[in-house]
Amino acid sequence: MTSHPSDPSPLHHNPAHRVSRRQRRQGKPTLVPVVLLLVAAWLTVKAVPDRSLKELQGTVWVSHPEPLAMEGGDPYIRALMRTISAAESNTSEPYTVLYGGETFEPVNRHPNLCVEIVAGPNTGDCTTAAGRYQFLTQTWEEKASKYHPRPPAWYEVWGEFSFDPESQDMVVYQWLKDPAAWGFDISTALREDRLEDVLHHLSGTWTSLGYGIESNSMTARLPRIYRHLLEEELQNAPAGALPGPSIP
Repeated sequence: MTSHPSDPSPLHHNPAHRVSRRQRRQGKPTLVPVVLLLVAAWLTVKAVPDRSLKELQGTVWVSHPEPLAMEGGDPYIRALMRTISAAESNTSEPYTVLYGGETFEPVNRHPNLCVEIVAGPNTGDCTTAAGRYQFLTQTWEEKASKYHPRPPAWYEVWGEFSFDPESQDMVVYQWLKDPAAWGFDISTALREDRLEDVLHHLSGTWTSLGYGIESNSMTARLPRIYRHLLEEELQNAPAGALPGPSIP
């Protein structure tokens, strides 16, 4: 509580009190050292080199993009697939995650469970998005019929396309490798360091990649994530590997 200047307080009339107060003010630290300390701390942080990928994953991400279940393939496309999953299914169990984060028991087909959307422009609707790449049931059936490595045999009663982890990867891999599907050669664009063009082309399918209506907390980090993952995939790629995965 402060005194009004017109209050008949002795502090307004006694010079000794005024000197005492001035001395106390002079004895207090000024803001200059504090500011200098803050600047020095900021410069120290800026001087620290970029953290490794695993350190970044452990402190910033909810989880990290797990290695793909499929083996082989173009390392640029593999890194892109893992980057997509960083935005779409950022969890340690990406192949069995539903929209919203709940998981489903591993099954041989798309779970086709419609989960209510609780945020964004489609709030109140429901979505069947599932798996590492958050395939809607209809989209999965459409793309699996074209790219699935092991389509069901003609004599199988239900004719379901397996939704196992390797199949999820291979369907997306072949889809991304198909220039006719996108009107755009994604593999070439990645080799030309045109990641922004690639993400823009794909954002109509995976809206969390940016340029759409459902960006999330991972969207802005995707270019950096991709660069780290590409380095990892290039290091792990065998010398002279073929550009596509081995499909039985």
